[in-house]
Order: sequence, then C-alpha cells, then structure tokens
Amino acid sequence: MTSLGVVASGPAADAIAASVPALVEAQFASKLFAQDATLWGPEAESESAIRLSWVNLARTSRPLLGEIAALRDQLRGEGVDRIVLCGMGGSSLAPEVICGTAGVDLVVLDSSQPDMVRDAIVELERTAVVVSSKSGSTVETDSQRRAFQAAFEEKGIDPTSRIVVVTDPGSPLDEQSRADGYRVINADPNVGGRYSALTAFGLVPSGLAGADIEGVLDDAEAVADVLSADDDGNPALRLGAAMAATNPLRDKLVLVDDGSGIVGLADWAEQLIAESTGKQGTGILPVVVGSLDDPEVAHPDPDVTVVRLTGDDDAVDTDAEVHADRSSIEVTGPLGAQLLLWEVATAAAGRLLGINPFDQPDVESAKKASRALLDQGMGSGDEPAATDGAVEIRALGGDWLGDATTVPQALDALLRQLDPARGYLAVMAYLDRITDADLASVRPGLARRTHRPVTFGWGPRFLHSTGQFHKGGPATGVYLQVTTAPHADLPIPGREFSFGDFVASQAAGDAQVLAEHGRPVLQLHLTDHDAGLAQVREALTALAVPAADDDTKGSA
Repeated sequence: MTSLGVVASGPAADAIAASVPALVEAQFASKLFAQDATLWGPEAESESAIRLSWVNLARTSRPLLGEIAALRDQLRGEGVDRIVLCGMGGSSLAPEVICGTAGVDLVVLDSSQPDMVRDAIVELERTAVVVSSKSGSTVETDSQRRAFQAAFEEKGIDPTSRIVVVTDPGSPLDEQSRADGYRVINADPNVGGRYSALTAFGLVPSGLAGADIEGVLDDAEAVADVLSADDDGNPALRLGAAMAATNPLRDKLVLVDDGSGIVGLADWAEQLIAESTGKQGTGILPVVVGSLDDPEVAHPDPDVTVVRLTGDDDAVDTDAEVHADRSSIEVTGPLGAQLLLWEVATAAAGRLLGINPFDQPDVESAKKASRALLDQGMGSGDEPAATDGAVEIRALGGDWLGDATTVPQALDALLRQLDPARGYLAVMAYLDRITDADLASVRPGLARRTHRPVTFGWGPRFLHSTGQFHKGGPATGVYLQVTTAPHADLPIPGREFSFGDFVASQAAGDAQVLAEHGRPVLQLHLTDHDAGLAQVREALTALAVPAADDDTKGSA
C-alpha cells in the first residue's frame, strides 16, 4: 500500500489546526478532483477551468505507456540509447526527478547558454532528442530544436528519425512538426506546465530513458482517493495549510532532503510552489538547501518553515521537540504519490493565500522584455558603472551602488539593501550549470553571512520558477545576477540572433523587470569566463562565513 506522511510541529501544526477544518467544510479536496473551477474565486475561474485535468492523470495518462515503450524499443534496436530533453521549467524538471530517482541517464538541456548547448550536441549516432514545449512557441526550446536538427543533418542522420516532439494539440510546433514528418506525442492541453509531471511532458523523456513510469503512475493512483477526501487527515490539505496558513505568514519554505530517496524533488517543488503562489505581493518562496547543517535549517528565522523530505514516515524531528516554536514539516512517500501530493497542496495553498495558482504573469513580463531587447539589439544592456578586472559591474533598481568600483565593494553595497527581518538574497547565475556547478557551493556561507535565506538559481531555468516570485511576490529580495561571455558563441540556424545574444537578452530582460518593480539588482558580467568566474568566486567566498564560524542565533 502506497503511503504518504505529513507531520508538522510548531506554527505549521497550528496552521493545520486552524485552516484544515475550513478546507474540509468547503469540500475543497473533492471539488478539486471534480475539477471545480470556482475554488479560487471569480477572477481565477477562466484560467482554472482549463488547468485542472492534472488531478486525474494517474489514470488518463495510461494509454501513453504502450506508445512510449514501443518507441523506446525501436530506438534501442537502432542503437540509440542516449536521450536528450530540450525543455524549460515544467517540461524538464519532472523528468529530471523521475530519471534521477530511477538511476537512468537523461541529458536535460534547459538552457540557452551557448557552452551548455554545445556540450549537449555530442554522440549523435546514439542520441535521440525529445523537444518539449506546451505552447509550441517557447523560444529556448525552438532554438535548441533548430541546433539539433542542423547537427543531425550535418552528420547525415535523418532528424525526423531522432527528434520526438511533445506539445499541446494544435500548437504551432504540433502542426509544423507533423507537416515535416516528425513523430509528435500530444500532452493534455488542460494541464499547466508546472502541473504536468504525469503528462506526456514528464513521461515521454523518462520512459524513453528507461525509467519505470508505470510505477510512478501506480503510486500516484494509489493515493488519489486519500488526497481527494474531505477529511482532516488529508495529507495534501495538511501540507497546503502548513505552507500557506501560518500566522503571521512564514513565506520562506526551506526544503531539505533527509533520506527521501527521491533525487531532486525539492528542485521540482521549487518551481511548482514559487510560480504558483508568488503574485499579488504575496506567496511562498522555496529555498532549496543541501544539508541539515545549512543555516536555514540549523537556525531558522521567524519567517521560515523547514520541510524535511524523509524516507521514513515514523521519523521524528527531535530538534523540533526541543524548539517547539520552530515551524517544521516532515513529508514522506514514494515519488508518484509525492508529485500528486505537492500539486494538490499547492492548489490548496493558493486558495488560502487568495491567489490564482495557475497563472504566471511575471514570467510573461520577463519574456516580453527579453524579446524587446533582442529586437533592439541591446544584448547585455547599458554601459557598466565600473569594471574590475574581468568583471563588469552594473546596478539596477535604485541609486544604491554608491562609490563602489570593485566586485567586493559592489557585493557589500547590495547586501546593505537586504531587509534583516524579512529579506532574502537570490543568486542568479546565467552560466553552464554542469561545468560551473561548484559556484553554488557559496550559498550556505552567504546565508551565514546575511543571517537570511539565500536561493541559488541557474539562468534561464529559474525564470520559469522563482523568477515569478521575485517579481510578483513581496518586495523583500535583493538580487545578484552573474552573466558571462561564452567560451564560444553558437549560432541558431534560421535566426538572426545567436544563443549568446539570446541568453544575454534573457538576463537583461529579467533584470530590467526586477528594476521596474523596485528590486535592487547587481549584475556582474564576466568579460572572460574563466578569469571572471574565478574573480567572482573569490569575492563571494571571502564574503561568506564558513560553517565553523557560524554563531548560534536565536530562532523561532
């Protein structure tokens, strides 16, 4: 029997006691599974009406299993055993979790960064590519598709035999791909991207890579009755209340894996929660950390709830017993069950926050700004305020830089803008998240330095995740953006701009919209990737506080 566990303590438990009975009385769970679009108010109704099919995917996605298995066998019979996924946000995060948990290889290309794109276009003789785009007009995914198509043709490989398209029926990508002879698998059009884990977007690349996707559906289906029940014990209602109904609202949700056995679940939940709730000046900011020793877990602030993703539903957080005023949640269960659990909980959190959990207005604003910059040929933006070695320094969102002319001085100036009670620091790295991965190791030290939660996001993928919260949530963040000149740019076949131009416009557009919302943004642009990255890493490391020097601060 598939089981789920949601155990809360402190203010999170108080939130459950205060808010779950009202959700039960309103029959929220059963109405959600009946796809009642009125649950989030009249302003959200038109969007909700076309976004609720995800509640039944554990059953309705079953017909895909045979088609995916047959295609996998065909490809393997042709010597193709390397699967690359081109997709952004909800189209890429779930397959990464499913495959990582199953221990099968999947190359996820969710970037416009030229070096990362180039590194994915290798070993074409044994490679098939899944191109995933719900709208069929995602510029990142279209650019990646063009690059792979040209590379296959250059190798004398028919791209129609190696590229599989996943998109909504009737999308521009659907129609053009079918006309050009590509294999197309349609997803359910009444499911939004971040709720699409159990649609073709999650299942096709995962199944082709060799993951047991039927088992994922089985685990989700096994808990559907529990999650649809109007009952005080419904784990999704409990989780949603613990996230969104603390009083006052603890709007930082720290996610830490503590032996769940699910690889990358926190990263998937980050997008689901941030993009669904971060709007109208409110929301929940997920903060993904790597260890129970990280400062946001060891010394949580009064605006933080800590979520431990465990592998044992009998696990007890002894620390929470000692500190009863700490807000904490423990969640356990198999992957398929947790995917559905977090989706239902996030929908419930949206109702409790009084927002529409199915739109993403500020993601769209950043996309528009990026396209405008491409059209204007603005590239990475205005002249720098200063240049320090291989790093250009720019400051947006107010006159806060002062007379800073070096990278350490600029970082100090940015951190002086951080609200010591409610603020957070977002590090946004438009780099190659594979080869430059060690930059993320500065995150815990920055959290110790600031005594505030710190998020680390790889651009442009975070634009489809925390990027919504950055602009639509409360104005409490400060933002460090790191961009780079690539080792070598890469043209996009059939486009007037290159991958380098595109990723520069995405970064500049994001910073521009943040600045328009009054958010302080420090841009550090590496004019020479290697030298500049070493310089920034050195400055951040010097700024950070080592774990051994962490002073024990008060917590709540």
